Amino acid sequence: MFGRYFKRLARIWSGLSLAWQFVIAGGIGLLAVMLVVGLWVTSQIRDGVMHNSAATTALYVDSVIAPLLPDMRKSQELDDTVKRALDETLGQGALGKRLVSFKLWRRDGTILYSKNAELIGKQIKPNANLVAAFAGNVMVKYNKLEDEEDDEERSMNAPLLEIYNPVREPWSGEVVAVSEFYELSGDFEESLNSALWWSWLVVAAATATALALLSGIVFRGSRTIAIQQEALEAKVSELQMALAQNSSLRQRVQRASRRATAINERYLRRIGADLHDGPAQLVALAALRMDSPMLVDPATSSTLREAEIAGIHKTLGEAMREIRGICNGLVLPQIETQAVTDILRLAVTEHERRTDTKVLLTLPERLPELGTSEKISIYRFVQEGLNNAYRHGKGKGQQVRATTKGGKLLVEVLDTGPGFDPARSEGLGLAGLRERIESIGGQFETLSGPGGTRLVITLSVEEQP
Repeated sequence: MFGRYFKRLARIWSGLSLAWQFVIAGGIGLLAVMLVVGLWVTSQIRDGVMHNSAATTALYVDSVIAPLLPDMRKSQELDDTVKRALDETLGQGALGKRLVSFKLWRRDGTILYSKNAELIGKQIKPNANLVAAFAGNVMVKYNKLEDEEDDEERSMNAPLLEIYNPVREPWSGEVVAVSEFYELSGDFEESLNSALWWSWLVVAAATATALALLSGIVFRGSRTIAIQQEALEAKVSELQMALAQNSSLRQRVQRASRRATAINERYLRRIGADLHDGPAQLVALAALRMDSPMLVDPATSSTLREAEIAGIHKTLGEAMREIRGICNGLVLPQIETQAVTDILRLAVTEHERRTDTKVLLTLPERLPELGTSEKISIYRFVQEGLNNAYRHGKGKGQQVRATTKGGKLLVEVLDTGPGFDPARSEGLGLAGLRERIESIGGQFETLSGPGGTRLVITLSVEEQP
């Protein structure tokens, strides 16, 4: 049962902030310190006030009583004259009003004088206070009537200050007797309680002030730590997101690199096939015709020989044209220093010249500046898109459009040809374009149907003011 209780308290404690933990623990600690200090201070105040009051009263009583006493070294008893003088002095005036009881003690515990005549001559074992008084100390007790001779004082039911005052011999200073008297202490009690309450109030105020100041510092530090912790958690979250994005991008780059390697190999095979099936065949044909009998037979007429030579020239010319066409598709123009609008116009112009078709070009007033990689990708995209529009769409409704929206550059190539199924028949050129665009962080989209084909690339850019 207690184990569950303590576990619950431990969970509640661990759920508190450091500031509140400090306030609770510090408050308990300061409360304990306040109690210890308060008890010590009040004890010192009580003892100080009691001793000061006792010393003052003792001095006053001593100044009044001492002249009436005989030489206590020589006289072990008080005669009737001294007793009457003491009775008259202690029974009237200011002293009589303050003192409710008075005893004069001899060192052996004999009561030499008392306002209660029945106690005179009675010998009682000296208590600790009486012994200390004979040693020269003024002793005081407050409202502790515990001695056997205090029956009369206990019956008064009033707060009394019991004082033991040593009576000294004037010329030697030796203690020859001890006067014990009881003083009404109503005013003393009020003064003592007031002093004690004020001391507790000061200690409590000092403790509360210290706790408030320390708590303020700790709460301020706790808020600072909390703000820094939130900022750190936000930074950590951002770093985790960045790491996740970097990991995703790294994986995409690796996949793109592998696909690009495969596509480059396919490009090389296609170029090899184009050279083998086109120019190489024509060159081989021209080589075979070089061994024709019409060229080596002297009997062949000059007309036939010239016709054969013209055919060979024609075949070689066709091979050269095909080689130039292949080269034109591979070699890029100087586009690094050109604006995006100029690159789009150049791609469209080259396509129109090569295919003898028309392309509708739509451009905004201003396009953002891009890097070399983006410019090359845009040029290749428009080049390949128009080539597909010419080959598969018969060049119908060819268009190129460029727009900017929300920090994005959109470039589109459209035609109104028969279309195709992008999921099943995306060719080598479009696949290569997709890899190229995605490798620079862009998006590639193919939309095709019976009404035509629309190719779109989207690049993230900063719009120029």
